[in-house]
Amino acid sequence: MLDDVEKSILLDLARRTLEGYFASRSLPGLPAPEELRMLPGGGAGLRERKGAFVSLHKDGDLRGCIGLIESDQELYLTVRRCVLSAALEDPRFPPVTRDEVPGLALEISVLGPLVRVKSVEEVQVGRHGIYMVHGVNRGLLLPQVAVEYGWDRREFLEQTCRKSGLPKYAWDSPDSEFYVFEAEVFSE
Repeated sequence: MLDDVEKSILLDLARRTLEGYFASRSLPGLPAPEELRMLPGGGAGLRERKGAFVSLHKDGDLRGCIGLIESDQELYLTVRRCVLSAALEDPRFPPVTRDEVPGLALEISVLGPLVRVKSVEEVQVGRHGIYMVHGVNRGLLLPQVAVEYGWDRREFLEQTCRKSGLPKYAWDSPDSEFYVFEAEVFSE
């Protein structure tokens, strides 16, 4: 679990990354290793190699969300990478413009490990996110999405199928694999 200082550092880094990129196409400086070590707990949470997603919201609506299920980089580097990807590369939306940046709200989801489930009955809405694999199709929905939309387990599974590019009942196929994960979610 991240402490409040680490969460604040990640949100600040994500905000400064967006602002710096759109102001001058440059990225902000990163905390130096010695600065991280001076944090409570030595900044261990920021240096873990974990998956993360960054969601951008404009006027309460999703404006972009990109992440990595797993990362070979330290968490603060993953967040910096994902915030720019969410702003510029989410295929569901046109790229964010410079004028939009001040009005964007940021949300970061730090992912726990994926755990394969044998039965979809193990999926707990409000606790788990879902990662679905069916042949070459893949899809992921963060835990907070089901809560935000008021979905029950079945609707959550159907929407994960949709996100995977599959018919909504593909969750019931023996060829579908499901993994669950928990996420630590925080926002500005």
